[in-house]
Amino acid sequence: MSTADQAGTSMRSVSGSSPESSRPLPRAERDGRVANGSSAAAPQAARATGRRVRLTVSRVDPWSAMKMSFLLSVALGIAGVVMVSVLWMILAGMGVFDQVNGLVGQIIQDGENTFDIMDFLGFGRVVSLAIVVGVIDVILMTALATLAAFLYNVSSSLVGGLQLTLTDD
Repeated sequence: MSTADQAGTSMRSVSGSSPESSRPLPRAERDGRVANGSSAAAPQAARATGRRVRLTVSRVDPWSAMKMSFLLSVALGIAGVVMVSVLWMILAGMGVFDQVNGLVGQIIQDGENTFDIMDFLGFGRVVSLAIVVGVIDVILMTALATLAAFLYNVSSSLVGGLQLTLTDD
């Protein structure tokens, strides 16, 4: 059984036409009836508005879910590191760290020990922490997406899966 038969469609070509004019037909049209139960004379009107195909997602491949979630989480991790770097540069350019140093210096008033927030929030330290959080995020998101694919397959075998209606306009 071909993939087109599994999806409830078959390929039909009009004789003497180009291969581009062949398109899959819904199962109801292929069997000689349309969805409302009338004869096969009505498919011309139904094709003018587009056709609908009802499909069921019965299984998600865990390997493909893992690959896709890995790539997407790596992209999000890189975006997170870039976002943290840009935010740090904006805050440094606005003088926020200097104002915090001045405010803490007024509160503490200790002549021997000067407070410098850059000891805690230096650019290298902040970016390193963002990279560590990004790597942990990649590992967790990949594992959770793979686990979700396994759980979907188990629940799909019990209830039948997710049903989709696709239209071709």
